[in-house]
Amino acid sequence: MEFAFNRRQWLMTPGVYKHENNMIKSLLIIGIGGFFGSIGRYLFAHWIYRWFEPVFPLSTLVVNILGSLLIGIIYSLSEKGALMPAEWRIFLTVGLLGGFTTFSTFTFEMVVMLRDGQYFNVFSYALLSVFASLAACFFGMFLIRSL
Repeated sequence: MEFAFNRRQWLMTPGVYKHENNMIKSLLIIGIGGFFGSIGRYLFAHWIYRWFEPVFPLSTLVVNILGSLLIGIIYSLSEKGALMPAEWRIFLTVGLLGGFTTFSTFTFEMVVMLRDGQYFNVFSYALLSVFASLAACFFGMFLIRSL
């Protein structure tokens, strides 16, 4: 199976930079999707913690795995041809899944690198993303605590 990926083509609607109205339309589509994705994540976490003890970040784990599954499905559907207009693609991926989770994008980018045989880049990206994010989070907490 051929797996070509053009990030600019994937995320943007046709002619987005040629006309300001298309950019505004794209931003509104993304914003509406992000609104629903963020609320969905909040409600999902609330629902999970009604049923399970918050000992482990179960809702985040499930949201990240679900988001990765959904971005794979959406990309595969859009790859099959004109099954999904660009507006729906950016609404679902950049907007909805972007608000629901950013882990889906992280996973998708690693899949692209794996399929392209960029094993060192996958390993480096995974380690840097996880450990740099942990370090940044701890650093932010340290800064606020030291005020």
